[in-house]
Amino acid sequence: MADVLSVINPATEALIQEVPVDDGAAVAQKFKQAKQVQPGWAASSPADRIKSVLRFRELLIERADSLAALLTSETGKPITQARSEILAVPARIDFFVENAAQVLAPDRVYYEPASALPGMGMLEEVIGYDPLGVVANISAWNYPYFVGGNVFIPALLMGNAVLYKPSEFATLTGGAIASLLHESGIPKDIFIPVIGSGLTGAALLEQPIDGIFFTGSYATGQKIAVAAAPKLIRTQLELGGKDPAYVCPDADVAVAAAGLADGAFYNNGQSCCAIERIYVHTDVYDEFLAAFMETVRGFTLGDPTDAATYLGPVSRKPQLDVLANQVADAVAKGATLLCGGERPDRPGWYFAPTVLTEVNHTMTVMQEESFGPVIGIQRVASDEEATKLMQDTPYGLTAAVYGTDRDRAVAILGQLKTGSAYWNCCDRVSPRLPWSGRGHSGLGATLSLAGMYTFLQPRAWHLRRF
Repeated sequence: MADVLSVINPATEALIQEVPVDDGAAVAQKFKQAKQVQPGWAASSPADRIKSVLRFRELLIERADSLAALLTSETGKPITQARSEILAVPARIDFFVENAAQVLAPDRVYYEPASALPGMGMLEEVIGYDPLGVVANISAWNYPYFVGGNVFIPALLMGNAVLYKPSEFATLTGGAIASLLHESGIPKDIFIPVIGSGLTGAALLEQPIDGIFFTGSYATGQKIAVAAAPKLIRTQLELGGKDPAYVCPDADVAVAAAGLADGAFYNNGQSCCAIERIYVHTDVYDEFLAAFMETVRGFTLGDPTDAATYLGPVSRKPQLDVLANQVADAVAKGATLLCGGERPDRPGWYFAPTVLTEVNHTMTVMQEESFGPVIGIQRVASDEEATKLMQDTPYGLTAAVYGTDRDRAVAILGQLKTGSAYWNCCDRVSPRLPWSGRGHSGLGATLSLAGMYTFLQPRAWHLRRF
């Protein structure tokens, strides 16, 4: 295991900092610390835990500018998008806080008063809820505040200790999150950052943890599921997607084009729920394509620290080859390249926004996750053809339909195996709704009440008084 982790600025390729890495012994010691103190945290007042989380909320808002600058420096996320991510977290915290008491409260599901018959006293049946214990959170670099906060905030509120491994591509942000939580009153042995790459994550999985919560690729998620299986612990995997959208012949084309262009290219397409495949009914295909291209050509690619920038560099250098190979494969098989398809002549890990048409499902760009600023647009002749193509994927995260007929959209979306369904919108997440995937997109759910109960285990209480 390497002694240090080099944090690189993807916009300049300059070294920002070298960070010490936790080896196996360090990870084991951190687990031991968390295991010792977690019962005391679970026994603490929920009101005290809420107070600390609300202080964290305040600090996020107070320090949004500096936190956003740090996030931009190590991931290349445009500064306006980095700040927007941070400032959207408080609304999610509000949801968790507002519902914490309800979720933690024992639930009396049956009551039988005392009987006059001998030996038949009062009987209560109550469902109680206990925290899992010590959970591991292996988080993601593309939205470290969103995807991390979806896990560690409810986990802490429910009384768990968290071993938090930020992505190696967002290490400094992970450290900043830990510092803010500790400053807010969360004990240092209850939220412990674990620093490193895949080897550190593997060492974390070797510990006798009580749950694993991972966000990342299907390939890594599959390995984690295999490693966690013998432990029989709570395993939650938020994985990738190949999210499709369909534009019906009755759609508001201008709205659809603007929404789907943003859905495909926001955060440089580096979102598990980014639009990655677009199917357009032939009746509105030409009109849609013209409006879509007008929107894409208006996106500003440049320095991510500039507030006017919409597209910065991709966060991981190896992804540049993935994107280039997908474009080359598509063009070789007959696709038309309308824009982009190559790296701009400038320093940094940039890839020009890329639109491909005349695509089909023999091409990797329509089958495998792109996770970058590349989109394929395919013409279809009917709802049935669109539905069949949207179903042609092992992933099942989100899908969107644009059109004026709600029943039509719901009928199409209802045939797809996805965790989220969108009508006339896309790439949207709400704290009130579960965020979940099907198939290769994962197991379990974050957000909503389901995303809070996942950090608890029920206990059946049979209580009789004579």
